[in-house]
Amino acid sequence: MKASRKSVLPFAAALALAGCTVFTVGPDYERPEVKDPAVAPPDAGCPTTNKTETGEIKPADAGEDARKPLTRDMLARWWASFDDPVLAELVDRAVTNNLTYLMAQQRLLQARWQYKGSAADLLPHVAAQGSATINEYGSKTPTGSSAGRHLHTDRFSGGFDASWEIDIFGGVNRQIEASRRAVYAAGYDVESAWVSLTAEIGAQYVNLRTVQRRLKVARANLKLQAETYDLLAERFGSGIGDKLAVSQSKYILEQTRAQIPLLIADEEALVNALEILAGAMPGTLHGLLLPCPDREWLLEPQKLESIPLDMMRARPDVMAAEQRLAAQVAAVGVAKSMYFPKLHLNGTLGLESAKFDNVFHRPALVGSIGPSLSWPIFQGGAIYANVKTEESRMAEAVMGYELAVQKAFAETRNAYAAYTRQYHRHQSLEAAVKAAQEAATIAQDLYTSGLADFNNVLDAQRSLLSLEEALAVSNGQITVNLIALYKALGGGIAR
Repeated sequence: MKASRKSVLPFAAALALAGCTVFTVGPDYERPEVKDPAVAPPDAGCPTTNKTETGEIKPADAGEDARKPLTRDMLARWWASFDDPVLAELVDRAVTNNLTYLMAQQRLLQARWQYKGSAADLLPHVAAQGSATINEYGSKTPTGSSAGRHLHTDRFSGGFDASWEIDIFGGVNRQIEASRRAVYAAGYDVESAWVSLTAEIGAQYVNLRTVQRRLKVARANLKLQAETYDLLAERFGSGIGDKLAVSQSKYILEQTRAQIPLLIADEEALVNALEILAGAMPGTLHGLLLPCPDREWLLEPQKLESIPLDMMRARPDVMAAEQRLAAQVAAVGVAKSMYFPKLHLNGTLGLESAKFDNVFHRPALVGSIGPSLSWPIFQGGAIYANVKTEESRMAEAVMGYELAVQKAFAETRNAYAAYTRQYHRHQSLEAAVKAAQEAATIAQDLYTSGLADFNNVLDAQRSLLSLEEALAVSNGQITVNLIALYKALGGGIAR
């Protein structure tokens, strides 16, 4: 029978409504207001040679502060500022090989596929089915006896079943929104992983070069102390020295020698850590990393004039927290949509015949179409409890976002305070090393001339080694603190 136009119109209207949201339940996302602290960074100032009343190094006056202002443009590829090809190669290797970073990319891929899966709920779901049934009923069976004879029936059928939810109250759209926000959050997680990875590579690379500089200092002092010991032993053998001085020189020499194996072990550990960060098997990049170029790692001093709120909000970890909050807001809408009826448009279209030869003829066509409605009337408070649970999670996500912003400010302030204060320490250590070198030379001369005992030489050499090592550590720590500042400001991502 031919379908009339009147019977087709309601069906077309239903199709037009299917997948369309009439009312969207639940709250819409709005970014939480975070108060801008509007306070200056904890700047120790550019150090000078002047002293305060308490003897501390005095910061330079504003007109004498020659530090370079730190800008956003400097953050995108901060490692390029060091002009170090080995560091640049490590970063390039990490892009394609670091397993932690690749795992974050896989989580992003998973979120994207989940989003595609949730978006499919707006489309009709169609399933194909087919069957062939042969039935035999003997004359003694209830079916056969009722007919008074043996029965044989065949049934062949095939077709499609379809169901399409008409998303009147927006539950499906809210679920899709939550999945989309999860994709955004996973994307920012990838950016956050990249920021952390590049900062870790930079910090460990500088730590490696610092250990290598400490090795150089220890070996230089070892050579100096060995020369002193040889001189004393020779003098004692000639009868013009004393055994105590020789023994004292010996133990200070061996004490310095004992530090070197520990530094070599630290060097190996740092090289292995860098290889893993670069996604390489430990031991495969030693030829690249062990040679230490003779260069200065310190960049010119930099100054952070303010910590803008929008820069803290733009950090990838903060952006990820915001997107998770937005996803949770959408989850509240999904939960509230369960209060309302679900309207589906269901239909079947197929072929059915008692003989296989007739299955594909028009008279075998069967079909049906019509709406179905389901509405939870009594659920024992389960829907209400679920809504309250999602609202509590939303409140927790708001706090999580605000906490992420607070931590961003704290990390930036801590890194900047450590960076600027380390410069003051570095300047004092430079002066101390210079004085210790002079003291060691004078003590050696006085002892050789017989005007002082050997304890002065020992104290001077011990102090020189300690101060030179402290200066090497401070030199590296300034750069490590600067890299931490780059990371705190979201450096390493160019948007």
